[in-house]
Amino acid sequence: MLEQIVQLDHEYFLAINRGLANPFFDWLMPLLRNRFLWSPLYLFIVVFLVRNYKKTGWMCTLFLLVTFAISDFMSSSLIKPAVQRLRPCNEPGFYDDIITRVACGTGFSFPSTHATNHFAIAVFLIVIFQEKFKWVLPIGILWAFSIAFAQVYVGVHFPADVTIGALLGSMIGYIVATLFLNFQPATKWNSGN
Repeated sequence: MLEQIVQLDHEYFLAINRGLANPFFDWLMPLLRNRFLWSPLYLFIVVFLVRNYKKTGWMCTLFLLVTFAISDFMSSSLIKPAVQRLRPCNEPGFYDDIITRVACGTGFSFPSTHATNHFAIAVFLIVIFQEKFKWVLPIGILWAFSIAFAQVYVGVHFPADVTIGALLGSMIGYIVATLFLNFQPATKWNSGN
């Protein structure tokens, strides 16, 4: 059964990595997974929270940082060393079949820390802002999905890596956001500008 799952994961990987290859994705996908590209967005979120919610915004920022810290720790420090799955670009007998579009890296593959962290952030923001901004759900999911998809396209993660990372990150984001909202009355939180 496990062999069949791994084989299916390899097939889906090749369908994305090779099957969807095109010059536009070759340019876009490495950018989407670059953490420096998103730095202005992270700064905007912090400024938005503090400017519109003052002390509560600082508290929300703290909870958001805790969300990131938990997701990053669980993915990269707990699960990856325990599972020790090789990245597609490092897997013997498989890496000759793939297109590597970025440096492969030496770390393990399962789960994708990029997917875990970005889904954690996205779901956290979705949960705390869903009443005020209905558009945050599709935008947040699309943002996190595009980063996770890019990980597969560039050749550094299998689809199962990003799928489990997305589920783990979503769970963490939901739990921490729910805890935050339990500390903040909904009427107070939703009254921000």
